Amino acid sequence: MDDTRTGHRVNEPRILRPEETISVALYARVSSERQAADLTIASQVDALRQRIDADGLMIDESLCFLDEGYSGETLLRPALERLRDVAWTGAVDRLYVHSPDRLARKYAWQVLLIDEFRRHDVQVVFLNHNHDDSPEGEMLLQMQGMFAEYERAKILERSRRGRRFAARQGKISVLGHAPFGYRYISKDDSGEAHYRIVMDEAQVVQQLFQWVGLEGLSLRQTARRLTEERVPTATGKARWDQSTVAGMLKNPAYKGSAGFGKTRMVPRPPRVRPSRGQPDVPRRSKVSRPAAAEEIETIPVPAIVSGELFDAVAEQLEQNRRRQRAHQPGAKYLLSGLLVCHRCGCAYCGRRNGQRPSKTYVWYRCLGTDKSRFGGEAICRNRALSAAPTEDQVWSDVCGLLRDPDRLRREFERRLERDRPDEPALSSLRQSIAVLKRRLARLLDAWENGWIDRTDFELRIARVRERLRREEESLSTHERSTSDDETLRLIIADFSDFAQELSQRLNDADIETQRKILRLLVKRIEVDDEELRIVYKVNPNPFALSPAERGDLLQDCSRRRLSPSG
Repeated sequence: MDDTRTGHRVNEPRILRPEETISVALYARVSSERQAADLTIASQVDALRQRIDADGLMIDESLCFLDEGYSGETLLRPALERLRDVAWTGAVDRLYVHSPDRLARKYAWQVLLIDEFRRHDVQVVFLNHNHDDSPEGEMLLQMQGMFAEYERAKILERSRRGRRFAARQGKISVLGHAPFGYRYISKDDSGEAHYRIVMDEAQVVQQLFQWVGLEGLSLRQTARRLTEERVPTATGKARWDQSTVAGMLKNPAYKGSAGFGKTRMVPRPPRVRPSRGQPDVPRRSKVSRPAAAEEIETIPVPAIVSGELFDAVAEQLEQNRRRQRAHQPGAKYLLSGLLVCHRCGCAYCGRRNGQRPSKTYVWYRCLGTDKSRFGGEAICRNRALSAAPTEDQVWSDVCGLLRDPDRLRREFERRLERDRPDEPALSSLRQSIAVLKRRLARLLDAWENGWIDRTDFELRIARVRERLRREEESLSTHERSTSDDETLRLIIADFSDFAQELSQRLNDADIETQRKILRLLVKRIEVDDEELRIVYKVNPNPFALSPAERGDLLQDCSRRRLSPSG
């Protein structure tokens, strides 16, 4: 099968003539922003450039792919995505990487990426591993990946259990830092680590609890009062946020019982749009969320407020929450969470002016124009938008898209053209799973008959089970993809009825339905001086395709020019 994108056969390696120049790329990654600041990624790049020079080759700066501060636990990394796109177009012949764990932390993902590069005729060179295509070289790479992943899992588990055991013994050292009102005193020759009360900050904490627990102030009123009294935050800022005040009022350390394990890492939920100054692709695949009460270990510390006052504050916060939910009228702003300023990157937030319905004005305003958020000086001068005409224009554009059956049909058909594993590949996966299951049964028989000792049995059965798990996950992913394709085919087969029913429902859609449709289709709406740009949420083709090759596709960064009113 010929590959029209690269001009050579996919299943046959491309033979380079002596006069043909080898296109070289490099990839480097560090996991944390601290490592990026310490220039550890620069050392990787320097070592890779030295190896490229030693091989008598040269590299174009546009083929240097660097992911600074991105975890290897996810494949959604900007530089890695661009590298895979370039490899797909056939623009790279050789890729230099420091070590396999720089590509991905999990062994299964390392194999996936290496196989993908190999299918696109990209030779992968690791600096710390002489990888070759022989069976021995493949086995050595697999063993190194499995042992590295196994050792990391062991280290993390030992660290977790050790820290939790120390917390149960009441050791402050597992907390590592102190909240506002305390100073963390590290362990020294005089004894264990402990908290020491800072009197000036402790008075602020006591005042904070009294305002909410005794006077009944809300979080917004409390934050405003602290800002007006010019009380600096723990980081020295002049403005207090409601989230900071809420976190302090809910911290049990102030009543004498610090908590260990108050949060746990969970998969990152989908976002409507990235925050200001943040990349489109998150640096971490997981975020912290509050843990269950039974998972938290309490550690005694010096108390700043009484337990009765702490409970009174908790009760007042719950009353405020119920009162707010009771008065919340539902969805107010159709475009909230989607509008973003093209100048400063801040969000556009909905605002109301007037108490009576007949004299209520609604508009969207850039948060960069709010002086109180940026030390008394606005960072943006972009104008506000009148809500009604802006919402009408955006909704009309989205409806025009949904009412174009031919355009939607082309998009669905394009999605069906994505590369999917062929039936031989799926058959090979199923055969591999069957072989692994038989191997697992033989190991169990050997253990029961006493033919192998316990240590050897545990090591070998762990490897077989891990490989079986990876193979089954891969097969499940491919089967889900096939199921998605069948769903799209069913939609296309009955597309006329689908388009007609959708068009009728758009006319009667309420604000909740409109918000759901907008969040399903729109990634963000950029507000500029003279226009609104709607960026639709559709997976793009690789960036190397020319406009002539792309055609009229519903892809990321498609533009709809609208004149904002307001």
